[in-house]
Amino acid sequence: MNHHDPARWEITEQTYHPIPVTPAPLAIHQPHAVPDIQTIQLPDGRIITGYALAPAKAPEPVRERPAINPLAINIALGGIGFAAVCGGLMLLTTFIAAVAALIQQLVILAAVIFGGFIAIQVLGTGNGRDAGTVVNIRRAVFKRNHFHS
Repeated sequence: MNHHDPARWEITEQTYHPIPVTPAPLAIHQPHAVPDIQTIQLPDGRIITGYALAPAKAPEPVRERPAINPLAINIALGGIGFAAVCGGLMLLTTFIAAVAALIQQLVILAAVIFGGFIAIQVLGTGNGRDAGTVVNIRRAVFKRNHFHS
């Protein structure tokens, strides 16, 4: 099929079969009074005769409503505020982790310094008098589960 040459276009015949619609039964309403017949002459000279229609009632005035629901505005502002705070919350958690690490390092440093101080006291030479700690060990005698020195 050549789409560019109209003389070669193929014409296909399609048949549409309408589906009959059964009309709903009409409700017959008797008017309370027979309306008046009116005749109107149009500007081109034709005359139209028919029943007068009751004037259409004006629709009730629409109450003025806000353009956007205030609840939706509050939800949107809350979302914007939360998004603005998220960065600060991330920094807060980072700050807490850094403070915890600092406290841990200070505790370790205090333990090292205190342990070094104790080690110097125990193993230190003092004023040069002693080369170390002297411990006298006597011979102990155990007789019948009693210690005798």
